[in-house]
Amino acid sequence: MAVELIKERKAVAMTGNQAIAEAMRQINYDVAAAYPISPQTELMGFFAEYLANGLVDTEFITVESEHSAMSAVIGAAAAGARAMTATAAQGLLYMYENLPIASNWRLPITMVLVNRALSAPLNIHCDHGDAMTARDSGWIQLLTENSQEAYHSLIMAVKIAESALLPTIVNMEGYIVSHTIGNVNLLTDREVREFIGESDWRKNVPHPLLDTDNPVTYGATALPDYYTELKYAQHVATFEAKEHVKRVLQEFNQLAGTDYQIIEPYRLEDADFAIVVMGSSAGVARTAADKLREHGIKAGVLKIRLFRPFPYEEVAEALKHIKAVAVLDRHDSMNGLASPLYQDIATALYHLPERPMLHDFIYGLGGREVTVEDMLKAFNRLINLYTGKETRSRFVEYLQVRE
Repeated sequence: MAVELIKERKAVAMTGNQAIAEAMRQINYDVAAAYPISPQTELMGFFAEYLANGLVDTEFITVESEHSAMSAVIGAAAAGARAMTATAAQGLLYMYENLPIASNWRLPITMVLVNRALSAPLNIHCDHGDAMTARDSGWIQLLTENSQEAYHSLIMAVKIAESALLPTIVNMEGYIVSHTIGNVNLLTDREVREFIGESDWRKNVPHPLLDTDNPVTYGATALPDYYTELKYAQHVATFEAKEHVKRVLQEFNQLAGTDYQIIEPYRLEDADFAIVVMGSSAGVARTAADKLREHGIKAGVLKIRLFRPFPYEEVAEALKHIKAVAVLDRHDSMNGLASPLYQDIATALYHLPERPMLHDFIYGLGGREVTVEDMLKAFNRLINLYTGKETRSRFVEYLQVRE
């Protein structure tokens, strides 16, 4: 049994990695498996200290690769264990073979993805390239803005995964959040464990492998006569997952006094122009919107917290009255058309009888610093396109290319 360490709520200065490790200690997973890769490595190092000091009784498996880490937690979760892992960039790509297995088997695994740019060229700093490679894997994805959100999101992710019976990724931007100190309001150990409930292998998954009285098969072959129906069942579960996420966020808000929603509008009620963004850049975008409003320009921001399943109905409702929207994505799909987030936003708005004008910006790649001036540049370019002062040759452009 884990030691009860935090008996009263308190505020602590923590990096994102420390905050996630603290949440892991409070959750007290049955099984955790991981392989080191920057900027995730110290996260599991902090948790290993808790384990060495006898503060948790998690079975911590130090595997020989990220592929093995995902294999280990899949096996553990199928047996009924509450299981998690963490990785970044190339580590996630090495896991990828197993990601759709975890989701189609409906295993409530949680994973912390410490976002890092994909090679090549080699870069260990942040963008969202790794998260985007998993966008069609069947995993729920949450994105976080700071250490506080990362800490809260992992706690919520356990309950989300076990409610929706879908594995869940908590994205935390490498170095920008993982290694930056911020104020984190910690819940008590008892509050966290009562919120997520006790781990019970007979209840964590509907058909645990260890239930020998009710034997089941995992990993069976499905030929053309059944494969479509199995994927359709997963498809339906993905659509239903959004309601599970909303319910868990509401329950957590009641516990922690927070106001988490699957999307976070900022000054959008009367806005003419808006930026859509995910992750830590939301704060910078909000500052830029405030500056524009000081000059009489009605600007706002929409932060996407739930990326998968994509909250298309809520996005459409939030943006339907906006004149023009700039979508900012920390990843380039290299598809010759647009970034992943832009495509999702465009799809969400397509059915509206009157749609905002959209423009796509790729920014912040490889950890490039994002400034208020960058956000103002995006807003100004958007406004000039809308008013006809400038023209464009394509829907997507890089925001920060040096001349």
